[in-house]
Amino acid sequence: MSKEIKPNASIIAVWISLISNILLTILKITVGTLFNSPVLLADGFHNAGDVVASAAALTSMRISKRPADENHPYGHGKAEVVGSGIVAIILALAAIYIAFEAVSAIFEEPAKASFLALLTAILSLVWKQALYIYTIRIGKLTNSKGLIATAYDHLADVYASLAAVIGIGLALLGDAFEIPFLSYGDPIAGFIVSILVFRLAYQIGIEALDTLMEKSVSTEKLEDFSLLILSIPEVKRIDRLRAREHGHYILVDLRVAILGDLTIQEGHDILREIKRVIMEKHSDVDEVLVHLNPWYEIEEQNSEIVK
Repeated sequence: MSKEIKPNASIIAVWISLISNILLTILKITVGTLFNSPVLLADGFHNAGDVVASAAALTSMRISKRPADENHPYGHGKAEVVGSGIVAIILALAAIYIAFEAVSAIFEEPAKASFLALLTAILSLVWKQALYIYTIRIGKLTNSKGLIATAYDHLADVYASLAAVIGIGLALLGDAFEIPFLSYGDPIAGFIVSILVFRLAYQIGIEALDTLMEKSVSTEKLEDFSLLILSIPEVKRIDRLRAREHGHYILVDLRVAILGDLTIQEGHDILREIKRVIMEKHSDVDEVLVHLNPWYEIEEQNSEIVK
């Protein structure tokens, strides 16, 4: 974790997201109702779903920060991944809702556009873009899956607000210049947004599912672990190396071969050095489980002869 980022930075960021979503939900639904703006109402109800998503992310992140206990010896990191999955489901439902509303609006008489509704949509666009930049930065620095999912939720809102701005803006132009077909720019833009939001939901959902299914970390990260382990002179061979994400941290599991005639104390010191080297270079690694195998030079020579 970056030294510039406070330990509770991700919690603060999701609290800001939750409060922002509540305020935007109230604003959009109120303005959308008063000025009969279907696209703003749809965006407002979408934001209501974001309130639930932010609350789920906040709860899961708080649980994930709990230390390991007797029932959860590897910690509670996957709670954050569950929260990320909940965000993905809410986003997918929001995408379906936006698409349904967009298609329905095409077959209905378009509502008269309001300039205040346009200002509300612009405010939401700017606000959500700022929240996305802020949360994605903190999320990546802290490797918080829940906060990264919340950031992508904000990005989906940016798309939705952009569609609202375009739709209401076209409708205002249509009213001003008496061009009726411009009023249908709103539902068409909304349908395009629904596809983008669903794509985001799919990406977040797949990533959460991969983590829950114990998917290995990237090949590049495993290769870096290998180089660090082999940099220790006493390590003769890596017999197995595995690593997986457990929420916002990584668990490493490896078997290495060292000289078989070393003492238990010497083996223990090598084991601690392996852990130190990996965890010092990779701050996102929370646990390194090391199994030591005996290595004898004559066995290695016989192995080379067989090859």
